[in-house]
Amino acid sequence: MGDMVVVRREGLYCVPGQFYIDPWRPVDRAVITHAHGDHARVGHGHYLSAASGVGVLRSRLGDITIDGLEYGERITHNGVTISLHPAGHVLGSAQVRMECGGEVWVASGDYKVGPDPTCAPFEPVRCDTFITESTFGLPIYRWESEQTIMDEINRWWRKNADEGRCSVVFAYAFGKAQRILAGLDPSIGPIVCHGAVEPLNKVYRAGGVDLPPTLMVSEVDKAALRRALVVAPPSASGSPWMKRFGDYSDAFASGWMLLRGARRRRGVDRGFVLSDHADWPGLMSAIKATEAEQVIVTHGSIPTMVRWLCQNGLDAKGFNTEYGDEEEDEATPPPGAAAYTDTAKEEAKEEAKEDGGGEADA
Repeated sequence: MGDMVVVRREGLYCVPGQFYIDPWRPVDRAVITHAHGDHARVGHGHYLSAASGVGVLRSRLGDITIDGLEYGERITHNGVTISLHPAGHVLGSAQVRMECGGEVWVASGDYKVGPDPTCAPFEPVRCDTFITESTFGLPIYRWESEQTIMDEINRWWRKNADEGRCSVVFAYAFGKAQRILAGLDPSIGPIVCHGAVEPLNKVYRAGGVDLPPTLMVSEVDKAALRRALVVAPPSASGSPWMKRFGDYSDAFASGWMLLRGARRRRGVDRGFVLSDHADWPGLMSAIKATEAEQVIVTHGSIPTMVRWLCQNGLDAKGFNTEYGDEEEDEATPPPGAAAYTDTAKEEAKEEAKEDGGGEADA
């Protein structure tokens, strides 16, 4: 049997099953790993996603024909048995397991292996071939614990509130915003959400995710705003909407905040290193847990990951995809990040040598 999944002009295509995974051009049948804009697009004839992701997809794509599959539930389509398994990325995110003729392939979509109270945790799925993302696929990327970062955010907010200054955190409206909300200490002050964030909060609450009470800016008086924490998408930065917060302190929450240059270019007071993607150790542990002999690397640091995996005895190659080109997903590096990532690669070489796996070079 040849490759079960190939890259076509429309996207990743399951050859025997005759369906696409997260296609970037309109197709008849699409299996969607999660609802970020670069993976879930309008125009497909029929959508299949994890049941917990249906609400988010409807809220973002409108009136679509969609079926939801519970995690682990199996269906067969054109002789391919399909099941979806938690990816730990955002609410409703899934890995796609495909089995045909005794062979198993898994497409990861985007994933993280760390804990997250707003979505089901990542579940390794054994397979022969694993298609993995590599957004932060350099040894330089290693995340601190979620609790450590949330403690930092709450301390920063409390200090600003005590000084009578509003705190604004820029975070992607779907996924990152709700993860931050889940970790906030609401005793510090009111929590205000931008109009792009609040509808998704409702979907999360409807899905059983516990979030603190949130308000729209029109519901908070000027005095209370000085103790508030505001969650807004990056696109709100510099917009007229920001003027109502007066002398505010701002921050950006993203894995890219590990890079000093990316922080400078964002022009914010603080950068919180909080990512919805696996770091280098997370990617390596996830790949190992699949026990796959063939690994296909997509969007991110493809050459580095492929070289590293080949050096470590796996059959690895890359797929060129069109993911990560939407502002809505952290898979998009911020403007100017590439130059700083080059610096990170130099540091990564040294770290790779220390880790005993040869050079990690791109």
